[in-house]
Amino acid sequence: MSATIKDVAQRAEVSVATVSRVLNNLPGYSEDTKQKVMQAIKELGYQPNAIARGLINKRTQTIGVLFPNVSSSFSSEILHGVEEEAHKHNYSVIVCNTAEDGKRTMKYLQVLREKQVDGIIFSSGVLKEDYYKAMQTMGTPVVLVATKSDYDQVPYVKVDDYQASYDAADYLIRQGHRRVAMIGGSWLDPIAGRPRIEGFRQALKDHGVETRDDLILDGGFSFEGGVAATERLLASVSDVTAVFAAGDEMAIGAISAASRLGISVPEQLSVIGFDNLKLAEMSNPPLTTVSQPLQEMGRLASRKLIAMMESGAPADSEIVPHELIKRRTVCPPS
Repeated sequence: MSATIKDVAQRAEVSVATVSRVLNNLPGYSEDTKQKVMQAIKELGYQPNAIARGLINKRTQTIGVLFPNVSSSFSSEILHGVEEEAHKHNYSVIVCNTAEDGKRTMKYLQVLREKQVDGIIFSSGVLKEDYYKAMQTMGTPVVLVATKSDYDQVPYVKVDDYQASYDAADYLIRQGHRRVAMIGGSWLDPIAGRPRIEGFRQALKDHGVETRDDLILDGGFSFEGGVAATERLLASVSDVTAVFAAGDEMAIGAISAASRLGISVPEQLSVIGFDNLKLAEMSNPPLTTVSQPLQEMGRLASRKLIAMMESGAPADSEIVPHELIKRRTVCPPS
């Protein structure tokens, strides 16, 4: 049977309250008493319970993180940064997969409430009103990463999706491309769909390049969606020389579809992605892409959340810089 805090108190010949103060770094005991308590903990193999500690300091040293797709390369990059920063401050992380369209979000918010997490990081999806109300009821601070909301008191960490997409299209046009297509998300998606489409269209407009609705396709931010969208595009439009895919998985899908159709990248079709996932370096040829620093975004979100939890003060939102990473999938049209 595992040791309890009472066992530690008896072994150290102190009160349970003193053991709690030692465990939570509170004042009110001598250095000698602290050493006796720590020795008792070591001898008994006592493991402090996070919820029990929370009854003393009102905190469990845990953070809840919600992703719409935990297994994606995008989410794992952000999570790496979140965990790295959290563990540096002795916080544990509970990861929740909310599934497509946030089907499980309310369920997991209830789980996080029961676990008494100290704060929540919400990634990628739309912070719907019912999610926000549930978080307000929990009374825990929230930070958004790779998304934003209209709630002023909820800080976010993200890139400027509009400008990043503008820069991707601008690069293709400056390479000499005039028939440029886009594979992105849905226009109804206010986070990564519409802003990236708007940035793409504005870049074409500023360069006097024709914008056509049939050259903007929804790839669903997946490899399979990128393949399907590219096959539809190339079957219906013969003179496209470049594709901007608003996600690296879709971009790699575009390269794969082109290869199946006997179209060489970049000689016959230039492709540029968005994210700079590990997959971008591994694709054949290596993918030119717009990089958003996902790990750093995770670290920043975690750092802001911990500061809010420990100080009670609000945090500012932050737009992090993006960068064009030039590899081997873009060249001037032949």
